[in-house]
Amino acid sequence: MNRLAVAVAGAVILVAGVTVRSWTGGTVAKNAGDALYAAMVYAIVVFVAPRARPLVAGAVALGLCWAIEFAQLTAVPAALSAHGTLLRMVFGTTFHRADLFWYAVGIAPLLALHLAVVSRPARRR
Repeated sequence: MNRLAVAVAGAVILVAGVTVRSWTGGTVAKNAGDALYAAMVYAIVVFVAPRARPLVAGAVALGLCWAIEFAQLTAVPAALSAHGTLLRMVFGTTFHRADLFWYAVGIAPLLALHLAVVSRPARRR
């Protein structure tokens, strides 16, 4: 996988996430923000491990998102989040069961795109 393409995709996802959270409110902002957060995690996983198979990258990204979400059942993420906006964006503060679903929704399109890119026939030179 081309790291430059993944970095550009990650930047686009980040801008989309900040834009959605800034321009919308309520449930739309929350759910879209969660989905885009998970998409960003997927992009980071693929950037760090560009040769990872799509299903492995998806499982790792979803596992990381879920681990952070379940950690919110403890006081640790809230304590970390109190130290700055970036930490609050990464760790959150409060567990929401619905977030588990929205993380999967955010990862699914990138996983499908990654599968399509990996499975396309190699071009002849």
